[in-house]
Amino acid sequence: MSIGDALLAIAIGLGSGVLSGLFGVGGGIVMTPAVDAFLPVPEIVALETPLPVIFPTAIAGAYTYWKAGEVDVRAAKLMAPLGLVGAVVGALLTRVIDVRLLLLATAALLAYQSVSILRGGARGSVGRTRTVGAGVYLGVGLVAGLVSGLLGIGGGLVIVPLLAGWLGMPLKRALGTSLLTIPALVIPGTIVHAILGNIDWDLFVFLTIGAVPGARLGARLALGTAETRLRAWVGTFMLLVACAYGLTQAVALIRGS
Repeated sequence: MSIGDALLAIAIGLGSGVLSGLFGVGGGIVMTPAVDAFLPVPEIVALETPLPVIFPTAIAGAYTYWKAGEVDVRAAKLMAPLGLVGAVVGALLTRVIDVRLLLLATAALLAYQSVSILRGGARGSVGRTRTVGAGVYLGVGLVAGLVSGLLGIGGGLVIVPLLAGWLGMPLKRALGTSLLTIPALVIPGTIVHAILGNIDWDLFVFLTIGAVPGARLGARLALGTAETRLRAWVGTFMLLVACAYGLTQAVALIRGS
């Protein structure tokens, strides 16, 4: 890898890390297309190398939220184990079924919960977490894990809207809790693709150099933003992602029919 490519990888990691900390996601949703577009690596490497980068990135962001008292550790402990199982199942599902319909359903769910986040911001709500049993968090973890395995991402795109939209958790706490949960969800994919040789570890190092401080910066930006404005940012970001996923899968279904 040339010096120029290394610097570009650090820049990509930094930008992805900021988005990770700001929106409570792993960062792969931005990192993968950026690596594919700007660095001379095979497509499979661009797709899978961000997986191990998500681990330290999410931990760095979660630590920043935790120091500010914005992490629900109990919820993360409940979501992570079943989320890990869901990630394995989701990865296996990609081999035996056409996952496009499942991805359309995921996009619809994400869009619905994104609107809930936006409506909460429009009402000036700071969010009030409903008292829920362990089973609800287990279910959220399982769904997030399935989506993680299907899409090869961290799962925060599902966790944040469900916690902040459906359960009414304060948004900053939902972001921190999501980041604390995400590392468990990327473990199965990282192990599998490391064995298959699909991860460029030199690229991983340079992406991580940028992503870890980026995640801390993004988290600090979120923590310093008013709840209503943050809800507008996060809700809009999630809604745009939902529309992009939904449109992509709808076009794929039409072309495949």
